[in-house]
Amino acid sequence: MSERSSGRQIPVVVLAGFLGSGKTTLLNHLLHRSGGSRIGAVVNDFGAIEIDAMAVAGALGDSTVSLGNGCLCCAVDSSELDVYLERLARPSAGIDVIVIEASGLAEPQELVRMVLASEHPGIVYGGLVEVVDAAEFDDTRARHPQIDRHLALADLVVVNKIDRVTDAARVLGLVRSLVDRAAVVPASYGRVDPAFLFDCRPGEERIGQLSFDDLHRHDDAEDDHTAHLHAAYDSLSFASARPTDPRRLIRFLDSRPAGLYRIKGYVDFGPYDVRNRYAVHAVGRFLRFYPEPWPAGAERRTQLVLIGAGIDAAALRAELEACGNDGAPHADEDGMWGVLRYVQETEEAEDPAA
Repeated sequence: MSERSSGRQIPVVVLAGFLGSGKTTLLNHLLHRSGGSRIGAVVNDFGAIEIDAMAVAGALGDSTVSLGNGCLCCAVDSSELDVYLERLARPSAGIDVIVIEASGLAEPQELVRMVLASEHPGIVYGGLVEVVDAAEFDDTRARHPQIDRHLALADLVVVNKIDRVTDAARVLGLVRSLVDRAAVVPASYGRVDPAFLFDCRPGEERIGQLSFDDLHRHDDAEDDHTAHLHAAYDSLSFASARPTDPRRLIRFLDSRPAGLYRIKGYVDFGPYDVRNRYAVHAVGRFLRFYPEPWPAGAERRTQLVLIGAGIDAAALRAELEACGNDGAPHADEDGMWGVLRYVQETEEAEDPAA
């Protein structure tokens, strides 16, 4: 079964930030705290390697493939990037997430463009994570004013080295004033909960690639530097046996609040498409729906997980409840238009109107 027909797509996360902000430290942390997920990495001067999530991160150095000028966004185009994504996304590799760690001088917009332009059916854009050095933020902005533009493009901003500043509230407030609806998460030593960036491999049955239980499970054995990682983000699990009204859901998604970083799960649109459930993948402002036939015997429910920083879980739950269908047994022919504009044209799915 192909990646497309199976519905499994590997998220590709772009990890950017100026030199010294802590990107490699953050990646190393993900490798050691991935919950058993396998991470494929495209790193630094552009090397593509396969990494077991529990392996020693230092093994990266001997396997890096250099492409000359050291700037990923200039060294390759989207078709060349696909060659590396193909190596990492093949089913036999067993990769769960791909992280592109960009050069400190790379242009995030170009990296995102290349991932979105990829023609590989087995991957999906997983968001732009911009790492900021809290201790050097003011000086970095003065020397590199383009950082404001980079922050405006980000889906998640990690304000790293927050332990090194005495005015953390001011720095976080300044960063939040520069982002466009992105979640802003403080961190020390690059320690960000992996569940914020990708779906950690669960031991129980998944909802898509996401487990409700995993989002609420935290390692009590963390050392002093990593304690209370969950305090940086909030998660909401939503399930309903009531079909979802597509127009109401699109209005909710189009107006989702700042700080709501990820949405993933399955949606039941009831009479609007009785054959398919719709896997939904949203990261930052990026949104895609993937229609797929209901599994035989599956309970028809909408099941979603929302993750963000500073979100009002109760208000979001109420908004999702309000997206339910009022019980109309029939669907009007225009009701799914808003959803279908977020379905890739190349998707091989049943026609909702059939």
